[in-house]
Amino acid sequence: MDAAYAPLLQGIDDQQSAMRDELIALSNINSGSFNVEGINAMGERLIALFADLHPQVERIEVAPFANTADSGELRQRALGRAVRLRKRPQAPLQVFLCGHLDTVFAADHPFQTARLIDEDTLHGPGVADLKGGQLVMLQALRVLEASPWHAAIGWEVLFNPDEEIGSHGSAPLLAEAAARNRFGMIYEPSFPDGNLAGARKGSGNFDVIVHGRAAHAGREHHLGRNAIRTCADFVSALDALNGTRDGVTINPGYITGGGALNVVPALSLFKFNVRTSTADDETWMRAQLESLMADIGQRDGIRLELRGGFTRPPKPFHGLTEKLAGLIGDCGRELGFGLEFLPTGGCCDGNNLAAHGLPNIDNLGVVGGKIHSDAEYMRISSLSERAQLSALLLLRLARGEISL
Repeated sequence: MDAAYAPLLQGIDDQQSAMRDELIALSNINSGSFNVEGINAMGERLIALFADLHPQVERIEVAPFANTADSGELRQRALGRAVRLRKRPQAPLQVFLCGHLDTVFAADHPFQTARLIDEDTLHGPGVADLKGGQLVMLQALRVLEASPWHAAIGWEVLFNPDEEIGSHGSAPLLAEAAARNRFGMIYEPSFPDGNLAGARKGSGNFDVIVHGRAAHAGREHHLGRNAIRTCADFVSALDALNGTRDGVTINPGYITGGGALNVVPALSLFKFNVRTSTADDETWMRAQLESLMADIGQRDGIRLELRGGFTRPPKPFHGLTEKLAGLIGDCGRELGFGLEFLPTGGCCDGNNLAAHGLPNIDNLGVVGGKIHSDAEYMRISSLSERAQLSALLLLRLARGEISL
């Protein structure tokens, strides 16, 4: 490694304990996607942490989240604010850094606090996904700002409040960022073995509302039209599509309906997720849904509604994204560890940014695992390790040693 970088990167090691303690504090702030107060508290804490970098600060309201209630009605749920930080928007090279404020753990979830498992393992809500990544990002930017080459790079940071529920409200902010930056660095956690994501699958979420006809289950059962039975037929037919097209998986995730057992149920709701590998997969899936809707919807006394769609296109691994991965891999080797870029069925804001033309690597955060469960953990030493990885990339770009 060039001797000019060593003192800057070594300073990150000195911050390891402070980063660990701050991560524990952040983890103990509940920021489930619909906990508006907790999301905003997270945003304010990050504004305070980034204050020594003197960025322009914006607190941005986002559109509410729309979803189908068990009654079949479309409801709106308020979301917390996004936070955007910018520095040197006129610099020659503009870089976008992103991490989400929300976790999957609601305010009433039993998993609420962080604890040390051992000297290098922290267990807690959001420690890997993605609160540890926020601190990795902060330390990398602090190193850049302390370097003699910082003026060459302008940066934009977005902390969005709704990634775990699809980033619908923050989608316009991601599109804006993609249009004015050269590349993106997203701080989702790495894989448990430390490797990073290459190609990602796309994702879509859908609701099917089945309307039948209520009737007395004993006296006039023949006059009813059972929405649960119809919904079950739809689920069965849809699930049977698994395995019929390479790269496409369908996951029936939620179903409800009915009430009193002496009433033929008039309403049932079904929600499902679809993962795709190519844009053509989306076209194929829509055609299958149209066929199922037409076939089952023609039954006497039955009416179907389909809501939702594809929100995250597949993210390919080629062109400038692959070149960026190569630069990051080189930085890892300089720091003493190898990195592989592996395909994954998971998706994140990196998908959305790539769809808007922004090359990006999207799991530059800490090394951890068992995310989205109450066993979530992260490797504490990866706080400094991954901060050095991002910092070295930024330093090399700012100095002009490498470029995209």
